[in-house]
Amino acid sequence: YAEIVNLTLPDGSRRAGQVLEVQGKRAVVQVFEGTSGVDAKATHVEFTGDTLKIPVSEDMLGRIFNGSGKAIDKGPKVFAEDFLDINGSPINPFSRIYPEEMIQTGISAIDTMNSIARGQKIPIFSAAGLPHNEIAAQICRQAGLVKKVDKGVFDDHEDNFSIVFAAMGVNMETARFFKQDFEENGSIERVTLFLNLANDPTIERIVTPRLALTTAEYYAYQLEKHVLVILTDMSSYADALREVSAAREEVPGRRGYPGYMYTDLSTIYERAGRVEGRNGSITQIPILTMPNDDITHPIPDLTGYITEGQIFVDRQLHNRQIYPPINVLPSLSRLMKSAIGEGMTRKDHGDVSNQLYAKYAIGRDAAAMKAVVGEEALNQEDKLSLEFLEKFEKTYIAQGAYESRTIYESLDYAWSILRIFPKEMLNRIPQKVLQEFYQRAKASHKSKAVVDTVEA
Repeated sequence: YAEIVNLTLPDGSRRAGQVLEVQGKRAVVQVFEGTSGVDAKATHVEFTGDTLKIPVSEDMLGRIFNGSGKAIDKGPKVFAEDFLDINGSPINPFSRIYPEEMIQTGISAIDTMNSIARGQKIPIFSAAGLPHNEIAAQICRQAGLVKKVDKGVFDDHEDNFSIVFAAMGVNMETARFFKQDFEENGSIERVTLFLNLANDPTIERIVTPRLALTTAEYYAYQLEKHVLVILTDMSSYADALREVSAAREEVPGRRGYPGYMYTDLSTIYERAGRVEGRNGSITQIPILTMPNDDITHPIPDLTGYITEGQIFVDRQLHNRQIYPPINVLPSLSRLMKSAIGEGMTRKDHGDVSNQLYAKYAIGRDAAAMKAVVGEEALNQEDKLSLEFLEKFEKTYIAQGAYESRTIYESLDYAWSILRIFPKEMLNRIPQKVLQEFYQRAKASHKSKAVVDTVEA
């Protein structure tokens, strides 16, 4: 099972396939390049006795590959420095290191309130018609490391950070969007891109994320880079898994997906992390589209069990022209506490995040109350909450597709919005932090107003 097969066609051309099932003396083989033009009687089949391996090299950075790992960008041949099994090497759980230190995406809603630690796996839950591809491209353009105070100078250097991007089951328009965006903005230099198109063979879709993760493991554990792996769309991957399962006539589980889908997804997601003795890390951001916006669907449901939080892309925010439409209330980063704070970002980070959550939730409640009783019936605190709600959604969550904010800029901007409230109403922030940052924010706010007045 899973053995690689080489096929030689009558015209001398070669194709590769993988064994799906063995019954007695018969083997069911799925051909990666498709079976069009294959003559069953005249085709020579050779079983290699080996699983699929990918040739890896540092030269893969800045290159574009198809879902089978073959270069499609007309660049020079990649000479392999090693051949690695796409299923990865098993990692001793005892040698895993707890993820810490932060990867900065340049998006305030993620960096401030759902901070991502190096070595974390955190999915983006989206749905059809929402701009998850644009968010993925923006993260690729802007992502980088936040330097830890006591680490070496090279730790946050851009050469020490790379991205592996795998697109599964995408149409030509989406594939062209990613290629064009990466090339035009220069981010392709640090990206290794794997593209599996919607018309490519199903089995290739199952292989693509494993090729991407094997490449990431090479970068992280042999070249000691910090690698961000973005996988889109995991729903296409799960559908391919269901298709192969149906071809093998396996007993279906919930909504036709195979009963082992949880195990299969874990073999992808659990390849994120850090290993003792290696400076590199693998951080995963899988993106999945929830069918019919249903978060109880098996794909997001099982993904949520395995991963360490989620970032929720919201249709209501999108309909109100807010980009990126990230709803921070159902979003969560379970490892945020180990990535932020004094020495890693700033000592006020955790308190500011908690206060933003609290005030945003209160603001949403106040907006719901206003819809019922009208604005005249609201007290002063509710009116302040409504003002905060509007500013938070339209200027903090919302930002330009090419606007990158550092974590320090995001925190300073958060303080400028929290200043809507008097100091005594910011009950999630300790007095010591308020004394240091509330006035500072006030001063910077005033100086900015003076500059604006002079310019006017």
